[in-house]
Amino acid sequence: MRLRQIEYFIAVAEAGSLTKAAKDILVAQPSLSQQIAALESELGAPLFERLPRGLALTGEGRVFLVEARRVVAAVSRAKATVRTSAAGEGGELRLGTVTSLAARLIPETAGRWMDLAPRSSLRLSEYHHSDALTAALESGDIDLAIGPIPARKHAAQESLGWEEFTFVVPRSDPLSARDRLDAADLAERQWVLFDEGHGLTQLIERVCAIAGFAPKIGVRTTQVTTAARLADAGLGPTLLPANVLDPDSAASSHSATRPIIRELCAYARQPFRHLDRSFVEALRLSELAPRPSSDYDNGAGIQRL
Repeated sequence: MRLRQIEYFIAVAEAGSLTKAAKDILVAQPSLSQQIAALESELGAPLFERLPRGLALTGEGRVFLVEARRVVAAVSRAKATVRTSAAGEGGELRLGTVTSLAARLIPETAGRWMDLAPRSSLRLSEYHHSDALTAALESGDIDLAIGPIPARKHAAQESLGWEEFTFVVPRSDPLSARDRLDAADLAERQWVLFDEGHGLTQLIERVCAIAGFAPKIGVRTTQVTTAARLADAGLGPTLLPANVLDPDSAASSHSATRPIIRELCAYARQPFRHLDRSFVEALRLSELAPRPSSDYDNGAGIQRL
């Protein structure tokens, strides 16, 4: 059964005549008659009763007309939705990100994005590791990924800026009085870490390894906002992106003596759609830092992750 056959059926039902319907929709009458006959054959029931002065719907025809109009209306809505989405004016954005960005940066951006695309909706998926984020994109589970630079270059990929990582320590810790800290200063502390395999656990372990030690486990969690609260509650230091911490948070956060930064980007399997582009532009209004200076790029006082 073809959509065109359904449209032909509706035209004949509304006209009450093959001749009139053929004129209305600019189709040859023999061709129209043939399509109606094929439709009746497929449905296994006559849709029209042939009368001397025209056609009348049978009982089956009246039932089918109700559903036929619903089908045509649904197709019309689908076409309009696609056109709206293609123009960047609406549609669903299937967005994936890592949990640290989902804590504050993405929700705040989503609010701005809704102002730019008020007829759109967002389906957000969160991943504990950037590798899982990339895998979800490549498998088609999401359309747009926001996270650290992926291992492989994608068809659409743009840098968004840099996030800085800060140490979060209990206010009761003597080191909380310092403006800046080094990982080595915290070598003897028990740390707030994440589950094994979590991207932030691997990042913390890497920073500590550079400083010459392995972090002692005090407590593990799966949530970045919980990690900040656990640290502030006295369970040990942790290392988190600065954009995770709420400006009004009670946590004691400290930049590293040699700032620790990570580049973030937006990437997709195909060139960005209008909907993707509008979200990326909303992200550019966030608190992410601009590209570091050339001195930093040369490693003179910064740790790039």
